Amino acid sequence: MLFFYEVHMKFLYTTFKTFTKFEFGLWLGSLALILLSFFLSGNGDWLTLTASLVGGTALILVSKGNVLGQILTVVFSVLYGIISYTFRYYGEMITYLGMTAPIAVASVVTWLRNRGSLTEVRINALRSLEYLLSLLAGIAVMCGFYFILKAFHTNYLLLSTLSVLTSFLASYLTMRRSPYYALAYAANDLILISLWILAALSDPGYLPMVICFLVFLVNDVYGFVRWSRAGKSQTAGPLS
Repeated sequence: MLFFYEVHMKFLYTTFKTFTKFEFGLWLGSLALILLSFFLSGNGDWLTLTASLVGGTALILVSKGNVLGQILTVVFSVLYGIISYTFRYYGEMITYLGMTAPIAVASVVTWLRNRGSLTEVRINALRSLEYLLSLLAGIAVMCGFYFILKAFHTNYLLLSTLSVLTSFLASYLTMRRSPYYALAYAANDLILISLWILAALSDPGYLPMVICFLVFLVNDVYGFVRWSRAGKSQTAGPLS
């Protein structure tokens, strides 16, 4: 037990030791904005706040290629699925509980098997054919989900359906360790910002979710920049 405790503490220490001043500022600033929006909304939901804080932390860790970010992504996906259910965003609920969370679990395994260092995953250079096939698979999944979501009378059906495509691509590319995961997530953030603005118009308690995905958008842009730079410093070429 003492051995595993020491290993875990070393991992956490190394994780935060690798943070730059900018990354600390981005992380703490993101959490501060989420907390501020929660208290300003007046009747904020604590589950929404928890999910937002977990998600904000997960993103900065994923942007650093840290497997702890994937573990927190699993937690966020479960919490977000529950929140989505309460507002009848069944597309989000099914996507995050049935797709994003399981793929994040798979990502934990693949990232642990492909670590370039104790806290950073090796970045993968995918072939063009794999990008094309993943896009076609995402479109097929999206089309299937459209009829399922329509049967559930999902709010804002078009946006919810598009979110399935961007979530699928983001989750798959994250698992495959491609820098373009961040662009797919950024596209998903834009869709979810729109969805939660519509929800917040009915209930201001959902305002933290709007801020949450605005924060996510900034973090995902940073994630793409960082992964692109890190990829150049690592060994080039496709990895298994």
